[in-house]
Amino acid sequence: MDDRWHPQIGDPTAIGWITVLAYAGAALLCAAAQRRDRDGPAPRFFWLAVTLLLVLLGINKQLDLQSLLTQVMRDRAKSHGWYEQRREYQALFISAIAAIGALLSAALPYVMRRQPGARNIALAGLVFLYCFILVRASSFHHVDWALSQTIFCVRLNWMIEIGGIVIVAAGAILALRRAHRRR
Repeated sequence: MDDRWHPQIGDPTAIGWITVLAYAGAALLCAAAQRRDRDGPAPRFFWLAVTLLLVLLGINKQLDLQSLLTQVMRDRAKSHGWYEQRREYQALFISAIAAIGALLSAALPYVMRRQPGARNIALAGLVFLYCFILVRASSFHHVDWALSQTIFCVRLNWMIEIGGIVIVAAGAILALRRAHRRR
C-alpha cells in the first residue's frame, strides 16, 4: 500500500475514539450552552460557532484531513521544485502558526473583555487546539518526535489535544452552571 492519503478511519485506536468522543461531548456541552447562555453579547452565535467547530474537528480527527493537507503541500513542493528546501518552509510555517497563536492569545483579553469568563475559557481552549492542530499538520519531524513522547505512558500529543478539548468543555460547563443558577 502507498503512503498517500485515502478516505478511511485515520486513528482507529482506543485513544483516537476517546478523542472523538471528547470532541462530541464538548460539542454537546457547547450546544447546551448555546440554548441556555444569555450573558453578554451574542452568546447564541458564539456557542453555535464553537459547537460546529468541535464537530468538524471530531470528523477531522478520524478522517485525518491534516494528512491530506500535508500530502497536497508535499506534492506541490515537489512539482514546483522547492521540496529540497521544505525544512525551511516548515520552520516558517510553524513560526507563523506560533505567531498567530501568540497574537490571538494577546488579543483575547481585548476581544473578549465584554464576554463572560465562560466564553473566555472556551476561546482559550480553541486557540490552544488551533495551535496544536496546525503545528501537527506541518509534519515537521522534530515536532512529530516531541509530540510522540510519553509521560506516565500517555503520549504528549494526546494530552495536548484532549487538554484543549477539556478547556473548551470547561467553559461550556461554567456557562451552563451560571445559567442554571439564574433560574
